Amino acid sequence: MTFGRQCDEAASHAILDHAAESGISFIDTADLYPAAGPETNGDTERIIGRWMQGRRDEVVLATKFWGPTGPQPWHRGSSRRHIMDAVEGSLSRLQTDVIDLYQVHFPDDKTSHDETLQALDDLIGQGKVHYIGCSNYPAWMLARAIGRSEVLDVARFDVVQPRYNLLFRQFERDLFALCEADNIAVIPYNPLAGGLLTGKHQRESPQAGSRFTISGGQGDRYLERYWQDQLHDVVDAIRPLADQAGMSMAQLAVAWVLANPVITAPIIGATRPEQLDDAVAAVDQGLDADLKAELDALSDHLRVTDQER
Repeated sequence: MTFGRQCDEAASHAILDHAAESGISFIDTADLYPAAGPETNGDTERIIGRWMQGRRDEVVLATKFWGPTGPQPWHRGSSRRHIMDAVEGSLSRLQTDVIDLYQVHFPDDKTSHDETLQALDDLIGQGKVHYIGCSNYPAWMLARAIGRSEVLDVARFDVVQPRYNLLFRQFERDLFALCEADNIAVIPYNPLAGGLLTGKHQRESPQAGSRFTISGGQGDRYLERYWQDQLHDVVDAIRPLADQAGMSMAQLAVAWVLANPVITAPIIGATRPEQLDDAVAAVDQGLDADLKAELDALSDHLRVTDQER
């Protein structure tokens, strides 16, 4: 999502080059990105598509649909009409014949699971998509979608993409248990809480140029999610633990996400190539069980919602 807004094309390609050199082969994007307004929709896919020329076979490529691609009501959501239009747009911008993982970006309460799943199953049959998934689905909705795919005998969601990090753990309570039981891959976004878990922000104000300061509503969304005293308290408590372990804050945060056995691959939104190094180090080094237990205890209260407290 950073490509085309926080990073120009040259910087984006440098990040992708560094990712490939570091052994990272999974790229996740969306037709809505960089989410900077309708005139920029699809720019992130275009940047990735130009980079992938000559190396498509080296990449596991995922993208998402749902967001508005035009002014009409049928230019958004997860109806058959929009899915068939959206996939052609993504294939063209990404300059590829097939998308490895095609995901519903958000729930659509105006379209039935049956219509969405049957359309996506048709895309698999046409060879335009290999696997399907969803993002931002609560456990009950994913369970219902899995049930409907079984009844209809069509492709099911093999992947879910939730928000998950040390400061947002609510999905541990139900979604992850469902994924473990039904062998659904979990590819969480925001493992660094929009950068708050890197430790680079002062409590008084976010660092300039970060996600917390982006205009157009996105910065406000991140401030609402994470700029809270109780979350800053957790970050402050994590800092000495990272120092004692000889790890950066970012490496520690990613390692903690990876230590959950239900996690398949956390998604890192980098703005500079070197920011990927902490993620690679987290994979290589892992996390000591005692340290994980300390981190769990620090943020265990964040597994419940404000309404439940």
